[in-house]
Amino acid sequence: CRLDSHVTLVGRTTIGAGNRFFPNCVIGAEPQDYSYSGAPTSVLIGNNNVFREGVTVHRGAEKEDGVTRIGNHNLLMANSHVAHNCHLHDQVVLVNGVLLGGHVHVHDYAIISGNAVVHHFATLGTLAFVSGGCRVPNDVPPYMLAAGSDDPRILAVNLVGMQRRGVAPTTIAAVRQAHRLLFREHRKLDEVRDYFMSDLAGGLPIELVRLLDFLERQQGGRQGRQGEARRSKSHDSSDSAGEQRSRRAA
Repeated sequence: CRLDSHVTLVGRTTIGAGNRFFPNCVIGAEPQDYSYSGAPTSVLIGNNNVFREGVTVHRGAEKEDGVTRIGNHNLLMANSHVAHNCHLHDQVVLVNGVLLGGHVHVHDYAIISGNAVVHHFATLGTLAFVSGGCRVPNDVPPYMLAAGSDDPRILAVNLVGMQRRGVAPTTIAAVRQAHRLLFREHRKLDEVRDYFMSDLAGGLPIELVRLLDFLERQQGGRQGRQGEARRSKSHDSSDSAGEQRSRRAA
């Protein structure tokens, strides 16, 4: 690894091989979360990542497993921020000034453009692309392109990204057709899956399976994994109400 001047590593931070830290990075500082009470949470970083000037990565809060994870071969450009309990997989790019809220998951090869803000508990699928200055309150499915500062929408397929990764033209065509059916014609997910099952005799390509499975999991709540936050909040409220009833009974 290489650490330039004024790099700060704090707390239980584990770093793999070949990482590069530019000046003024702060890695492993306490989470900016009111619930944090000093538990020995951590940051786990894989291999061959680049952290440019002013990047901040906070360790986990006392939720889930208490770990903020960054995989391998990721590029975090200047002044980007990774909040507590985030999970960046591999080959992710955060462009200058990107802000990730807590518990955000970013899958392989996703790109988040400059000054975009991702709401906590959102998930960005494989090869997802978020345009610059975008506010992302919801999940972004795999291979999709989200754009729009105030009301971002899934505008298109990340065609360039898929081509760069060597995805077959027939598979790209199928994903584009799925985008049209799902996001323009607003067909039901089961209907779209059945359509492709009958149309593609050789079976569904993995990219299409990944997209449809992602959307199926997302149906658990209007904002995908943000349902975890609502369930957690509901659970905490129930516990608090139970404690209050117990105190009154006592």
